[in-house]
Amino acid sequence: MLSFAAAVLSGFIFLVWGADRFVVGAAGTARNLGVSPLVIGLTIVGFGTSAPEMIVSGVAAWQGNPGLSVGNAIGSNITNIALVIGVTSMITPLNVHSQTLKRELPLLLGVMALSLFLLLDRDLSRLDGIILLSGFAALLYWMTLIGIRTRHCNPDAGVADQACDPLAMEFAEEVPKDISLSAGVLWIVVGLVVLLLSSHILVWGAVNMARTFGVSDLVIGLTIVAIGTSLPELAASVASAVKKEHDIALGNVLGSNMFNLLAVMGLPGLIRPFRVDGEVLSRDYPVMITLTVALFVMAYGFRGPGRVNRVEGTALLLCFIGYEAFLYMAS
Repeated sequence: MLSFAAAVLSGFIFLVWGADRFVVGAAGTARNLGVSPLVIGLTIVGFGTSAPEMIVSGVAAWQGNPGLSVGNAIGSNITNIALVIGVTSMITPLNVHSQTLKRELPLLLGVMALSLFLLLDRDLSRLDGIILLSGFAALLYWMTLIGIRTRHCNPDAGVADQACDPLAMEFAEEVPKDISLSAGVLWIVVGLVVLLLSSHILVWGAVNMARTFGVSDLVIGLTIVAIGTSLPELAASVASAVKKEHDIALGNVLGSNMFNLLAVMGLPGLIRPFRVDGEVLSRDYPVMITLTVALFVMAYGFRGPGRVNRVEGTALLLCFIGYEAFLYMAS
């Protein structure tokens, strides 16, 4: 049991480190190639913070544990909203000014509706996986277009004007500026190798822990794996909020949640189609929908800037604690 726990812990540590190195390398490489900071932030950074979930999902499905993959996708979304946004907004209330994020909030609801529709028959087929991964590609394309259209703001010059989305200015401050092209490529390779190796270790430990405790792969994916793979989002969101980059703090979660439903859940369908546990639709998906709608109401800002205050953050965190306690009691 100690060896399984050590494998999970070490897997999490190296997953976080590998994801960080991958993001730094990819962002630095893209900047050297002249890609705008907003495009980098919306696509590469968003992809990088979801890389642990994606890699773990693919490895788990490949090794015959697709339930862990689905649990990881849905559990990570619940964790991102209830734990990450909850803790972050308790540290400092999140003020949302970005119009880009206001477009992403309704889009996230649409992505949830699509994935729910595909799961209603409780079969995650190869066709379902193709549809979800195609949606992921379309999402990346849409985000790239948004970033390109905002390039006229020239965030690198530090110029803020009425036409410039605040998110562009925040990403301009965060994208690495002192990384050469060769160093960026090296960190991409190192990050990917570490992600692959650590995900194998993590999945091995998680699956064996599930067997030892007599619980399903789904529950392990919803709890231990989901919390661990959400650590990059938690670290990134808290760090951004402390630096008053509130739009990035929320943007990390919105982008990650869409990536989780489209890519993290699409991969197991493509690699190893399987029958979805009924509790996913009766218990876990409704929790995810409820939390997402609550975040939409809090952050959209129907009559001005959106805001997630400390009281709302506390409520989100309590929901997370209650959900985890319920899973523990039910298991």
